[in-house]
Amino acid sequence: MARDRSAMESAELTAVLDALDDADARAIIRGLEEPMTASEISETCDIPLSTTYRKLDLLTDAALLAEGTQIRADGHHATTYEVAFDEVRIALNEERDFDVAVGRPERTPEERIADIWTQVRRET
Repeated sequence: MARDRSAMESAELTAVLDALDDADARAIIRGLEEPMTASEISETCDIPLSTTYRKLDLLTDAALLAEGTQIRADGHHATTYEVAFDEVRIALNEERDFDVAVGRPERTPEERIADIWTQVRRET
């Protein structure tokens, strides 16, 4: 079933705006200079861990954060998070609808492999 393009764009715009309107979510984005686990983010940003998880969900749903996997020798791998955009642009198009454009950095081969591993983990 095809979805209405304007409805999809509206949902994406709403998700991005909701995430960026949240002070804790913005603090997480500012604090993520390198991939970190939820616990590390919680400590760095001084946000309770339960709140951190909710904000991470908000940011990943808006595709502003990317999830990765930190491989550990003991087999207890950890989920990491990193900023997945360089810029966010909101514009009014010719049809007078809002468009959101999220500029993303180019992924390295290692990051693409990590993305594949993350997808495999989700599906198993």
